Amino acid sequence: MEQLTTDLDRALGFAIPSRSARGRLVRLGPTLDAILSAHAYPPAIEALLAEALTLTALIGSTLKDPEAQLTMQSRTETGVVTLLVCDYRGGEVRGYVEFDAERLAMAPENPTLFALFGQGYLAITFDLAATGERYQGIVPLDGVTLVDAAQSYFVQSEQIPTLVRAGIRKGPDGRCVAGGLFLQHLPEGEEGRERLHTRLDHPEWEHVAALGETMGADELASATVPLETLVWRLFNEEQEVRVLASTPLVRGCRCTLEHFAAVLGQFPPDEQRAMANDDGNIVVDCHFCARQFPIRVAEPA
Repeated sequence: MEQLTTDLDRALGFAIPSRSARGRLVRLGPTLDAILSAHAYPPAIEALLAEALTLTALIGSTLKDPEAQLTMQSRTETGVVTLLVCDYRGGEVRGYVEFDAERLAMAPENPTLFALFGQGYLAITFDLAATGERYQGIVPLDGVTLVDAAQSYFVQSEQIPTLVRAGIRKGPDGRCVAGGLFLQHLPEGEEGRERLHTRLDHPEWEHVAALGETMGADELASATVPLETLVWRLFNEEQEVRVLASTPLVRGCRCTLEHFAAVLGQFPPDEQRAMANDDGNIVVDCHFCARQFPIRVAEPA
């Protein structure tokens, strides 16, 4: 029996020069499972984080500087979800969710964004290592999905016509596959994140967006369909489509004993001892990977 190949855990960029458009496709598999399995989230929270990680990989992988970081975050005080945070840097993605289990139990089986966040907001931050600059945009979580909110971010905060799509599939074995499509209209000559005026009614963009809207969630989350095939399905009639280099995606929690010890080493010895438990250790929790790191505090001389 012929074994099916899979295309997982990578991002693929492409450009359509004649339409002044660029795009990105991502698909997450084992990397997504590794992040989700660290917390054993309820189904609704798991689906939310899977969508958020897909968006983070989609948008983050457009950054040219490998040291640049994208962070996507939403914090509320009265919603089921009190904190959602994901980030991307150099092909590494990570994320976690804090939520109120009692409120979640009272929510519908498939809760809307409003049911999860109430009057929540989505903040997207770009930290550009090469220049030291930081850009942040904040938009309300008014849509049905996080995808809607992310699309609104680009239209409202950056005034760049953008189309975002995502699909998530969980198999009988419990494994998740998520895919996403990101399309954006760019003025000719735009470089990096330089902000130039963009016409929101550009006819070339309307054509690209109409094609992008035909991409179904099942196609995006189909592990056996190569990302290059998805590009071809959408734009095979275009004069030229440039497929760019792909980026492998991995789980990127950056926690280590050495890192936390270096951070704690910046505190005076008496403050370190005040933070220690009865065993003489400062226990640091990493919310991203749900691990604890005991750091031994030096005894006073």
